[in-house]
Amino acid sequence: MPAGSAAAALVVVALLASGGPEPLLRLQDPALLESSGLAASARHDDVLWTHADGGEVAQVRAVDGRGRTVATVTLAGIDPYDPEAMAPGVDDSGVPALFLADIGDNLAVRPDVSVYRLQEPRRLRDQKVVATWYRFTYPDGPHDAEALLVHPRTGRLLIATKGIGEGGLYRAPRKLVRREQGTNRLERVSGVPPFVTDGAYLPDGRFVLRTYGSVHLYDRPGHQVASARLPAQPQGESLAVRDGALLVGSEGERSAVYEVPVPGQPTATPDASDRTGTGRAAAAADEEGWLQAALVARALAIVVVLGALVALLRRNRRRR
Repeated sequence: MPAGSAAAALVVVALLASGGPEPLLRLQDPALLESSGLAASARHDDVLWTHADGGEVAQVRAVDGRGRTVATVTLAGIDPYDPEAMAPGVDDSGVPALFLADIGDNLAVRPDVSVYRLQEPRRLRDQKVVATWYRFTYPDGPHDAEALLVHPRTGRLLIATKGIGEGGLYRAPRKLVRREQGTNRLERVSGVPPFVTDGAYLPDGRFVLRTYGSVHLYDRPGHQVASARLPAQPQGESLAVRDGALLVGSEGERSAVYEVPVPGQPTATPDASDRTGTGRAAAAADEEGWLQAALVARALAIVVVLGALVALLRRNRRRR
């Protein structure tokens, strides 16, 4: 790269990387280059569970407080399509469990999507486990989705789709049937903001949905009560709840996990008119952030191309 374009590139990178809070941890495992889901352990202090996007085997990984992988758990006999999310919950016996959501569908062609439930291991070691497999269909055709939520008291599942415009929030039946028994039909219950990449329930039954640049708090489906911006991340796709705070992660090499407060706390909850304005402001900020990122990337590409052309012209002149 010519010196001028290299300098311009460094300036752009510095601007993008400057500012922001300190990360809670950075993922160390190269296998988590595309970390897509996040869940706080119910059995092990200071441990998070995450997983890679895609792959030929279904796996979840336990990460300690320094970002090191301390256990890899493989789900036996499952060749996933596109795992995109995970959530904590319990199994039929009330034992802590993890739900891995194989719900990605970029081309919107899948006739059904899957969720795998496994008991959270008591011991943190590499192992293979048998998971319970559930299939789901949407009532209005295929959708791409990256957010799974499991209610802390009822265990009922929600899936939020990732729309370029408004997405949808879909609720699973109260009683699920396993894959060998049939397919569970989802019910649309509300709309959600564009580009939802993950979500999680709070212990009190409220829930949060994140996009690439912001997080939105709901006290029930379709009723948003607060929103907030998130730290800048390369591709923010994960969210978990732990000790009354939110943990947000991203794809990328040595990607950072940040701890942020739940929106609207500890400040007073705004009235209904303020809530609508806050939600619109956060959505607008999301769109603005993505437009800025796209413009920066395009400007950088133009600088690099122009620099290469200038260098080529100079080289040709020297040859003459």
